Amino acid sequence: MRRTKIIATLGPATDQLDALEKLLIAGVDVFRLNYSHQAHVEHERRMQAIRQLSLKYNHTVAVIADLQGPKIRIEHFKTGKAQLHEGANFKINTALASDAGDETQVGVSYKALPNDIKPNDKLMVDDGRVVLRVLSVKDTIIDCEVATGGILTDNKGLNLQNGGLSANAVTEKDVEDMKHAAKIEVDYIAISFPRDVADIRKAREMMAACNCNAQLIAKIERAEALDHIEAIIEASDAIMIARGDLGVEIGDAALPPVQKKLITMARNMDRAVITATQMMESMIENKIPTRAEVFDVANAVIDGTDAVMLSGETSIGHYPDKVVEAMSRVCEEAEKQRSVRVSDHRINQRFETISEAIAMSSMYVANHIGAKAICTLTETGGTCLWMSRISSGIPIFAFARHTSTRRRVALYRGVYPMKFDITHTDPLEANKQMIDLLIAEGTVQEGDIVIITKGDLRGRRGGTNNMKIIRVGQTLAHTL
Repeated sequence: MRRTKIIATLGPATDQLDALEKLLIAGVDVFRLNYSHQAHVEHERRMQAIRQLSLKYNHTVAVIADLQGPKIRIEHFKTGKAQLHEGANFKINTALASDAGDETQVGVSYKALPNDIKPNDKLMVDDGRVVLRVLSVKDTIIDCEVATGGILTDNKGLNLQNGGLSANAVTEKDVEDMKHAAKIEVDYIAISFPRDVADIRKAREMMAACNCNAQLIAKIERAEALDHIEAIIEASDAIMIARGDLGVEIGDAALPPVQKKLITMARNMDRAVITATQMMESMIENKIPTRAEVFDVANAVIDGTDAVMLSGETSIGHYPDKVVEAMSRVCEEAEKQRSVRVSDHRINQRFETISEAIAMSSMYVANHIGAKAICTLTETGGTCLWMSRISSGIPIFAFARHTSTRRRVALYRGVYPMKFDITHTDPLEANKQMIDLLIAEGTVQEGDIVIITKGDLRGRRGGTNNMKIIRVGQTLAHTL
């Protein structure tokens, strides 16, 4: 069973129901709705199709609403593009009409940009394909020299090297999108371009005001976010390493060690982590990935990422289901490495709650007794999140009565959601029923060892307080 989860972005390439169905069959665990593109009605239609197929195949999937945030873009050229030559003068003019750009100047979507810019700053346009060195700033005009030339087309992104832009992380558009995401009941909201923990807290306040009960994902894509990264991770439910804008701001060479550090930090702080951007981008056009892409995905898996994400590969690519199949193969092979199956996570740290102590103890026992599976009865998914921080090859089955909990845990590495309502089940029969479900799925058989965790008080949040070790086919159980 593949432990690393696969996230697929939806778009024009997946708008036909059969294309979406192929993605689900290929092994997608989480779908991403990109609110930077398409209207609300499109996202609503996609959500309906996801839920319809999820029921058809009895396969629980999570849905992420990815908000656009303050993505700063140049505006339009008169002819749709302009050739910028190295050494030439070029101006960013916030007062210019949105469609009046040419080879000498162009407008920009962020009108306060001159306030954040000073001479000798470098502006990275179109993911750094064009670089502008700032000569001077006066009123609405940022006068630049073209340091790296190229062809610029409309609406390309603009970043400040090393960060420092003051645009708010949550825009007016984001608030409207957040309200819509709450309406269609997404499971996660991804906040773009947060600078510090204050941006995360503000986003949570806005989510509460919108009656949005989704989990919050902080997208790490600003250089200054790295200066506050521990507080950002702590205030979030998960993080996404958005390597596109982050790589532009901190430089490509700095990105690999930062990615490794972020994955480790998130896991150590009991948060989920997603690795994103250009993981198999060549498969937008091709049926097989490059060897470099294979290594990229495998390294993220070995480092411990919960999920790997596909963007254009599935939203606009020619082979959406093929790329999911290819990514799945790479994940499964990487997960065979011994380093992915052992862990000393929190081995020398104090546990804060009984639930956490049971979760950690269960994983330790499972890894040393040769357990075939772990069953955890959970209300919120917290117990299985703790469990999933431990590197292991043993599947964790989250038996949950709440649909929202089952969808939430679909993102966690090595966790598989199962529908089960303990409040309507005799406690003495619950163990047998869970084991019977795993037998029916072909996961365990007679003689296998299964570990079960649950609470004495049924249906109570944070109530996990006991662990049982059961050998399938025998009535004897050991309780801790």
